[in-house]
Amino acid sequence: MDTQALAQRFTDVLADLQLECLGIEFSPSQGQSTLRVYLDAEGREVTLDDCESASRELSAMLDVEDPIPGHYVLEVSSPGIDRPLFTAAQFAKVVGQEVKVLLKAPLEGRRRLRGKVASVEGDLIALEAEGKVFEFAHDAAESARIVPDWAALGYVPQPKLGGRKPGKKASK
Repeated sequence: MDTQALAQRFTDVLADLQLECLGIEFSPSQGQSTLRVYLDAEGREVTLDDCESASRELSAMLDVEDPIPGHYVLEVSSPGIDRPLFTAAQFAKVVGQEVKVLLKAPLEGRRRLRGKVASVEGDLIALEAEGKVFEFAHDAAESARIVPDWAALGYVPQPKLGGRKPGKKASK
């Protein structure tokens, strides 16, 4: 199955809903496979209503065209704050941000990389990690996700004030 071609077909189907298919993940299984579709909406967040509408449209298309043999479950999702990256163009949009990448084959003895996207030129991605730059072709990546900046999102725990309530003086 050509996942990029299928993702483009999904984007075509979702255009009337003003949604885009960021990418798809297919997890084959003997019991029941899963087809996970990640949505994007230009300039706004993806809502539950978006996911429901997209699921109906994609289910209808999949029933008619039947591009995937066998039984599977369709999951439609927003990308979340740890957004997956499926294309070199998506990497280019996050230059300077931290990402986690799992490579299909080791690069300098490593399959897992975590660092900042330094640049993207065509299909070549440069990632700064551990004080050096790793370069790899986009199709060498098995999966990639943005690493959320928890501090910028306001999710870093605040230090406690020495066990006292704010504004109270310590007793003598």
